[in-house]
Amino acid sequence: MKSKEKYLQDLRQWLHDTSGSQLEEMSDFFSKRLDGYEEHMSVWEESYKLFAELLPFQCRKILDLGCGTGLELDHIWQKDPAIEVTGVDLCQSMLDKLSEKHSDRHLVTVCQDYFRYDIGCEKWDAIISFESLHHFLPERKGKLYQKIHNGLKKGGVFLLGDYIACCDEEEELLRSVYLEKRKQSLIPDKNFVHFDIPLTLEHESRLLQNAGFIIEKILDNPDGATIITAKKGDKNYGLQSKNI
Repeated sequence: MKSKEKYLQDLRQWLHDTSGSQLEEMSDFFSKRLDGYEEHMSVWEESYKLFAELLPFQCRKILDLGCGTGLELDHIWQKDPAIEVTGVDLCQSMLDKLSEKHSDRHLVTVCQDYFRYDIGCEKWDAIISFESLHHFLPERKGKLYQKIHNGLKKGGVFLLGDYIACCDEEEELLRSVYLEKRKQSLIPDKNFVHFDIPLTLEHESRLLQNAGFIIEKILDNPDGATIITAKKGDKNYGLQSKNI
């Protein structure tokens, strides 16, 4: 495993090498890469399996935000084929592939910006998201986490698997480059683009706790994904336990 210093050095070099590249609109980015998407994402295969294992057995109704082609759902339905899933994603071609793969499952797909999707109130046993939310600023994510909290049934779980910044320096570096690229290209705030702006674990956890979640588990996998299990609770609960 790389040291933090070597990792940051490589990140700065990559940002320098790609400084002339333009930001791509989110849906277009994934549509263009659909054919190789599942192979590319296979690096997180162990995390997908763990993701399914961490889903409570009593869950029957699940909302998947940024579901893509459903790589996490492949394993969840292996665990329980009767689970009902609503998958929300910006990319219709990915949703089409998901529907084709799982035409025999209880599946509803919605092509929409999940920040605007009506999550509802106390509707879901679990809400999940894997490697999607690191593309958005904390102000937007914080509001979404409040909607997720409200949308879960009592005792419901938010299962988040994502790219977490190793330190404040990585978080600040990527965010500054992201904001500068948006400014240079005159991209409106409402337009979603593909660029990684992960938060540190401390900042991600704080957003979840401010929304009323109780963080039950935090697992760091060798493949680079961090999985957070957050249970619906009341405001001002602290971090209960941490398993790394």
